[in-house]
Amino acid sequence: MRIDLGDDEQPEIGLIALIDCIFFLLMYFMVATSFRHPDGEKPEKDMTIVLPTSQVTLDRAAASPAPLVIGVDAGGALYVDRKAVSTQALHDLLKREAARDPARPVRIDGDQSTRYQDIVHVLELCQFEGLTHVSMHTR
Repeated sequence: MRIDLGDDEQPEIGLIALIDCIFFLLMYFMVATSFRHPDGEKPEKDMTIVLPTSQVTLDRAAASPAPLVIGVDAGGALYVDRKAVSTQALHDLLKREAARDPARPVRIDGDQSTRYQDIVHVLELCQFEGLTHVSMHTR
């Protein structure tokens, strides 16, 4: 007796899976192959590149001076080297530092809740005295 199992479907080859396998094999052989130049021949350079030199030095004598650290707390009070100073005293100090070394770096350590205007005031004092190497300290 013959049992009817339904329509006989022709088997198909999954082309998508086959293409994926071929790409994986291609990638494997590209990564695994070492590309070497024939002996005695140097690769040609397409362009000449002049790399920049670093300005950082490990020699303390040639290193840039330590920055002048100006602190601004949450209330707007000013500190220089962890000592409280008035605005006029900070202005006088910046004037002396600018006269001695106009390239002296200045670092502003501001509290995260300090008013923006207090930081801008310190920046204006530095700019007024000609100190342009000013940075902000963050964590």
